[in-house]
Amino acid sequence: MKIQLETIAPDSKSPFKLLHDPKLNHLFYWHFHPELELVYIEGASAKRHVGNHISEFQGSDLVLIGANIPHLNFDHGVTTSYRKEVLHIKPAFKDSTLDALPELKQIDRLLELSKYGIAFYGETKKEIGALLKTLHLLEPFAFFMKVITILKKLSESAEFELLHTKPFVNKYNKKEQKRLRKIYALIDERYHEKVTLTEVAVTCNLTKEAFCRYFKKTTGSTFISFLNQYRISQAKRLLLSGKNVSETCYECGFESLSYFNRSFKKVTGQNPSEFKKVFKNE
Repeated sequence: MKIQLETIAPDSKSPFKLLHDPKLNHLFYWHFHPELELVYIEGASAKRHVGNHISEFQGSDLVLIGANIPHLNFDHGVTTSYRKEVLHIKPAFKDSTLDALPELKQIDRLLELSKYGIAFYGETKKEIGALLKTLHLLEPFAFFMKVITILKKLSESAEFELLHTKPFVNKYNKKEQKRLRKIYALIDERYHEKVTLTEVAVTCNLTKEAFCRYFKKTTGSTFISFLNQYRISQAKRLLLSGKNVSETCYECGFESLSYFNRSFKKVTGQNPSEFKKVFKNE
C-alpha cells in the first residue's frame, strides 16, 4: 500500500484550518501530512486505519492524529448519511506557540501524545463532536478560542486510548518528504493545465527517465496515472458543487471530453454524469 503526502495550502497565518463536512467516501485516500489532525465523524460505521493500527468504529469516531502519521480517510466506503469535521493543526502551533506559553503546557502534552494516535470515547467524544460541528459558523476570533477550548477539554479527558504502543515514525525521511511535497505542490498548482514529465523531472533535478523510475518506486503509480487521479478528485468536487461535465473536464486539465470520461470511469467505476446524478439524489 503506497502513501500519498497531502499538501495543505498555507492560505492563512492561522495555526488551525477546518475542513467542514468533506465527503471522500468514494476515495481510498491513504495519506499523511505534517499537520496534526483532529477528525470527528458521525452517522457511520467504518474502518479506523491510523499508522499500523486497524480497527472498526461504530456510529461515530473522534481521533487525534500526530504529524506525518499515515491514515485512511475515515469515511472510506461509507454509504450511509454521515457528517465529518476535520481540524488541521499546523506544526508551528506546537513547536513555537505552545512552547512559549506555559499556560498551555497541558495542551502541549496532548499534542505530544498524538504521536501515538489517540481515539476518544464516551462523553468526551459526544461533547467534542458537538463543539466541532459549530466551528464553521464562527468568525475568526471565536473560532480560534473555541479550538483552544476543544484542545483543553481533550487534554483533561481520561476517556481515550492510544492506538500505538510507541510513537509512530514515518518511513519517509525529511529529504524524501521535501521532494514529494515539491512534486505534489506543482500538481496542486498546475493540475488544471498541461503538465509535462520533463518539467516535473527538472524540479527534482532528475532526467525524465530517472524521475519516472523514482516516482513509480515511491508512490506505486506512474506520474500520469497519479496526475489523472488527482484531477479526478478535483473533478468530483466540481461536479458536486454544481459544475457541468464539460466545464469540469477542461477546468481539471483534461484536453478532451472523451478522455475525461474514460479516465473518470477508470478511477471511479462511473462516468461523470452517473456520479453527479447518484450524489445529487443522496
